[in-house]
Amino acid sequence: MTAYISHTTMDCTNAYELSEWWKQVLGYVDIAGDPNEPGHVECMIQAADGGHQLLFIEVPEAKQGKNRIHLDLRPREGTRDEEMTRLRDLGATEVADRRDIHGPGAGWVVLADPEGNEFCILRSEQERAAASRR
Repeated sequence: MTAYISHTTMDCTNAYELSEWWKQVLGYVDIAGDPNEPGHVECMIQAADGGHQLLFIEVPEAKQGKNRIHLDLRPREGTRDEEMTRLRDLGATEVADRRDIHGPGAGWVVLADPEGNEFCILRSEQERAAASRR
C-alpha cells in the first residue's frame, strides 16, 4: 500500500492574492464549481489539465527562515532567463543566483513569491538539450 500527493499546500497571509499570483506564474485555474474570491482563507488552484493542485491557506504568522520544501519550475517555452524576467515583472524577487554552480549557465536561480516563499527556475528542456549537444 502507498500514498499519493493530493495537493501541495502553501501557508500565506492572503490566500486569494497569492493564489491569483501563482495562477499567472503557472497558468493554473480555479477548480470548477469552487471559485476563489477575495476574503477566502483557503484557495485551491489546479493545472489547466486538471492535474496538480496548489492550496493556499491563511495563517497568522509570517514566513520565517528558508523553506524546507520548494517548487522547481521549468519554462514550457523560451529560456530560464526569459522566464525570470517575466516572473520579476509579476513581482517575484531574486534570492540567489546559482546559474553557474555546475558550470557556466547550468544551474538555477532561486526566486521568492510576493510572500517570500522560495522557488527555483531551471533551464528549459530546449536549453538542456542544446547544452548536451555541445
